[in-house]
Amino acid sequence: MRLGALCLVLVIGIGCAGPPSERSSTLGVDVVVYGGTASGLVAALEVARLGRSVVILEPSQHLGGLTTGGLGATDVGNADAIGGQAREFYRRVRRYYERPEAWRQETRAEFLRRARNTVHSDVQFAFEPHVASALFESWLLEEGLEPIRGVELATVEKDGPRLVAVTLVDGRRYRAQMFIDATYEGDLLAAAGVSFAVGRESNATFGESLNGVQTAHAVHHQFVRDVDPWIIAGDPRSGLLPGIDAEPPGLDGAGDDGVQAYCFRLCTTDDPKNRLPWLRPEGYHERDYELLLRNFEAGDERLPWSPRPMPNRKTDTNNNFAISTDFIGQSHEYPNGDRATRARIVDAHRNYQQGLLWTLAHHPRVPESVRLHFQTWGLARDEFVEHDHWSPQIYVREARRLIGEVMMTEAHCRGSVRVADPVALAAYTMDSHHVHRYVTAEGVVRNEGDVQVRVPAPFGISYRALTPQRSEAVNLLVPVCLSASHIAFGSIRMEPVFMALGQASGAAAVLAIEGETTVQGVPYERLRSTLVAGGQRVGMPLPGHSVESLEGIVIDDEAALREGAWSPSTSVAGFVARGYRHDGNAGDGEARAVFEASVLVSGRYVVRFAYTAHGNRATNIPVEVRAGESRFSTRVDERRAPDIDGLWVELGAVEAKAGDRIAVHVSNTGTDGHVVIDAVQLLRR
Repeated sequence: MRLGALCLVLVIGIGCAGPPSERSSTLGVDVVVYGGTASGLVAALEVARLGRSVVILEPSQHLGGLTTGGLGATDVGNADAIGGQAREFYRRVRRYYERPEAWRQETRAEFLRRARNTVHSDVQFAFEPHVASALFESWLLEEGLEPIRGVELATVEKDGPRLVAVTLVDGRRYRAQMFIDATYEGDLLAAAGVSFAVGRESNATFGESLNGVQTAHAVHHQFVRDVDPWIIAGDPRSGLLPGIDAEPPGLDGAGDDGVQAYCFRLCTTDDPKNRLPWLRPEGYHERDYELLLRNFEAGDERLPWSPRPMPNRKTDTNNNFAISTDFIGQSHEYPNGDRATRARIVDAHRNYQQGLLWTLAHHPRVPESVRLHFQTWGLARDEFVEHDHWSPQIYVREARRLIGEVMMTEAHCRGSVRVADPVALAAYTMDSHHVHRYVTAEGVVRNEGDVQVRVPAPFGISYRALTPQRSEAVNLLVPVCLSASHIAFGSIRMEPVFMALGQASGAAAVLAIEGETTVQGVPYERLRSTLVAGGQRVGMPLPGHSVESLEGIVIDDEAALREGAWSPSTSVAGFVARGYRHDGNAGDGEARAVFEASVLVSGRYVVRFAYTAHGNRATNIPVEVRAGESRFSTRVDERRAPDIDGLWVELGAVEAKAGDRIAVHVSNTGTDGHVVIDAVQLLRR
């Protein structure tokens, strides 16, 4: 494993671009977000939602990273662990596909029969790339955000541990109070002189069991037949076939510089009207696929890909089995590579996959059943039209990783250690793709590095895993290349989690500005409150609290007297009984509810009100409490998380005599968001 910290002002990938333009200009904003991944876009949306200025700088012409780059089969782990703006994105996906006009190559019902588990109560986790792009574009437009694309970072200015500005190769300079590195590569953190790691730690480093070299665990996507590795079969003097390491991977659990395999996610279709033929790439060499052909000839006739269903007869296709779309061993130089090195690696991956698919569909040494299968599939004609129907975003599964104030490790994933300051939840398997392809002592080929171990439950990600060490940077947040060991990063590195961490970074940046403090100095309780008010899930949602388990007199929304349209829901967990009700954001005064109960004992009664907080809730809900002849009025802000047991807010107290009825009246008159009614609690004090 390599550790790195670059100098305070670093030129990245400039090559022969020459000096910055003399027409340099400086723009000042509150927050600079470097990287237009889904995480970066959500970070910027959160900053804008909280009323601060922000600019998004994206090195490529592509926005949305993998979410818009072909990874439409969202790896979720646990849908209930996803909240906030990440969940809002998947809600927008669902709303889009509820429109009949969204379906061209099949009906919604046909798709749901193929992909039942991709649609949940209020969200949909499967979508076409162009739809994801359009949804993000419209969302950014709503907030008045226009990312700047095609930039090239030249220098980062620092004053001690504080970032001051970034300058682009074209001379544009952006000053800001806060910076967010949302790239998959960690380019801004590296340029800012912040410590990072590349590769795999040894198991001994953090007391882990799944880190470092992994041969014993590497049972998935593995050779199931013995295949000869030599250019001339049986003759070691002829040299190894392409893609096979000359050296063994080392002892299990030992650290190394290896980076798990990258690939392009493929958007393919079996619709003849929308299907393009597989093209043989320029410079194709049969020897590059000799190992694949020998593997077939050894008897492994499995279809070497994993096409997961997307709407309109499309797929999100990933790696599968021994030799597939992962270009094993060819990503090691990418994380620290300059612009030219990365471009070469990306081109090599694309050419490899294009040649692989042509081989599978046409080479006579491929079994006929396999060839016929691949001939019925091809790239979708209506996706990535400006990029020859191939995704412009390579799947950077892992690159640099911050060495921050807290290191997330396997212990966090397993639940044996819990963080004190969670800002998002991860729930996916501890997952690493293969890192090396090597020759065993017996002279046959094997893959090394794959790990797939489930986590027992969703686990919290520490805010301090997003913050650099104080001595290195005090106004930089890192939601993608966060501080995590290789194997812990393998569970965290999912697009919904990156979005959630982007939201956390955006909120923290704003709070740091407002509090005139560093990112390390942001009060966690304020950050947590802001995130929960925005719908973020920082702890696993509680199941419905039974009325019987709660203290005092509890009146559930089902028992309330209701007028107008109140829709039942369970979308945001942590409610009383079986759910709650909302008014659909009507704000017309037509929705009214009365929670009422008689008291048997005279005394002073504290009145509490339950709701589930979210960023779309009303901030000005009128509530009136009546008891006998006394009454008082107040207003409830449901964007703020309930501060009593995460369930209740206190409305006030009333004096009541035995036999009096205490009534809580709620309406949606003039409200500025959704009004939620869940329960009322009366406690004698």
